[in-house]
Amino acid sequence: MLELPEVLTLSKQANNMLSGKTITQVFNATKPHKFTFYNGNPKEYGKLLVGKTILSSEGYGMFVDFSLSDNALINIGDGVIARYYNPDDKIPANYQLLLTFDDGSFLAFSVAMYGFINAYPDRNIDNKYYKLSRESISPISNDYGEEEFEKLFVEAKKTLSAKALLATEQRIPGVGNGVTQDILFNARINPKQKISILSDRKKEVLFKSLKDNLIDMTIEGGRDTQTDLYGNNGGYRTIMSAKTWKNPCPRCGGTIVKEAYLGGSVYYCPECQRIEE
Repeated sequence: MLELPEVLTLSKQANNMLSGKTITQVFNATKPHKFTFYNGNPKEYGKLLVGKTILSSEGYGMFVDFSLSDNALINIGDGVIARYYNPDDKIPANYQLLLTFDDGSFLAFSVAMYGFINAYPDRNIDNKYYKLSRESISPISNDYGEEEFEKLFVEAKKTLSAKALLATEQRIPGVGNGVTQDILFNARINPKQKISILSDRKKEVLFKSLKDNLIDMTIEGGRDTQTDLYGNNGGYRTIMSAKTWKNPCPRCGGTIVKEAYLGGSVYYCPECQRIEE
C-alpha cells in the first residue's frame, strides 16, 4: 500500500523520469478489478490525457499527483502500483491503466487489493482524504512537533488503541498499518495498547519513533515490502512485517505474534511490547 515513504519516493522518481514526456496513448484495464476506483469513466481518460505532457509529480499523505499540461491531473492513492517501463520492455499482462509516451516508454498502473486511479481536467478534487493530505503538516516536516502530535490524543476517544490512533482515519496522512508496525515496535508499544494508559514519557517516545522511522524509511526509498517506480523493493528493511514475523524478535529473541486486528495484520513481540493496564 502507498504510505508516506513510498509516496515520497515514487513522486521523486516520477519527477526525475517522467517530467517532459508527452502521453501518446491510453489503454484501459486488461482485466476488470472491482476494487479499482476511478474518477468518472476510465474509458474517457484517453480523450483527456492524450497529448498532455507530464510537468511534475508531487507526493503527500497517501496520494501521488502527476501534474499535466493544460492544468490536467492524474492522481493515485492507496494500493496502486505505478511501474515505469523502457521502450523495449515487455508489456505487463495485467494492469488497470497504461500510458504510452512519445519516446516509446510507458507507465502502467496496477492494483492488488484496492486503489484509486483518477484523471481530472483540472485540480478541483472533491475527496476529503485528498484534501486532508494536501492541507495537513507532513509528520517528517520540522513543522510537525510534539504539540501537533498531542492533538491526536486530545481529539481521540480514550478507548482508542495505539494502532487505531496511528493507522486509521488518516489522522496522520500517509501513516497506515504498514509503517505503524515498526513505529510501535521501536517505541515498545503494543498495537492493542489503549492510548489512555500511555504516560507523557511514553508519548514522547512514540513521537520520536514516528518521526525517526518515517524519515529512515523515506531516506531508504521506502520499505522492502513495497516496490518503487522501477519495480525495485525499497531499501528500508522492515522489522515487523509479513517478511519477518516468522523470525525471532530481533530484540529479545522471542516469538513474534501475527494477528488480524482492525482490518489488517499486526505483528508484535508480546515480551517487548507488553500491554500496560
